[in-house]
Amino acid sequence: MSGMTDGKVALVTGGGSGIGRAAATCFAAEGASVVVVDRDRTGGEETVEAIEAAGGDGTFVEADVTDETQVEAMVSTAVEAYGRLDCAFNNAGVNDDVTGFTDVTLEAWDRMLAVDLTSVFLCMKHELRQMVDQGQGAIVNTASGAGLAAAPGLPHYTAAKHGVVGLTKCGAQEYASAGIRVNAICPGTTDTPMIRRFIDDNPGMESILRHTVPQGTFGEPDAVAAAAVWLCSDHASWVSGVSMVVDGGMMAR
Repeated sequence: MSGMTDGKVALVTGGGSGIGRAAATCFAAEGASVVVVDRDRTGGEETVEAIEAAGGDGTFVEADVTDETQVEAMVSTAVEAYGRLDCAFNNAGVNDDVTGFTDVTLEAWDRMLAVDLTSVFLCMKHELRQMVDQGQGAIVNTASGAGLAAAPGLPHYTAAKHGVVGLTKCGAQEYASAGIRVNAICPGTTDTPMIRRFIDDNPGMESILRHTVPQGTFGEPDAVAAAAVWLCSDHASWVSGVSMVVDGGMMAR
């Protein structure tokens, strides 16, 4: 299915590492011009360098997706650079240490919801406005297996990711008649820098996580990214409102 996003303009948040970087390079390999968004300038620019080294077209935008002014400017920059916005992958997010429900601080709760839920709302809000003006578009949000089932010890992460699934369904219903599709992906444990930090901060967690996956291995960012890119492509033209599980069979237990 080479050329799945040929001629399209794609925006990827959290594009400086992990699944976001894999998705940005995959969009480019499939023919899209890619706007790479991250707070980490070094990581974002490295992603653009990788895209350009492979013959693709990429632009870096430094932005904090919890700040609506910066989100609005991010979308405007994409349109100014390429004239339109066909695909958006709202992937930026954080995790936290495993904590008992009653030990989660309000500060930790607020941070988690701001980065993992409110940012998705803000991105969708401004992406949808642009896509409505165009009469078409596709959005994919990164949820999680924790968006479909509880992740004990991470109530704030669970709540945020359940919220992403809800936003995805709402956007899909409200904007179907405008020619816009909205889907989510629910990755299982994927070998990213974020997961590695989580494992380092929570001793014994790697063994626990591996035992939750029937295949016994962590997923690779490229495998998750491929699902997001496919959902943004015309091959998925009849798919909207779906939360696609990409987890090696973990949620099938």
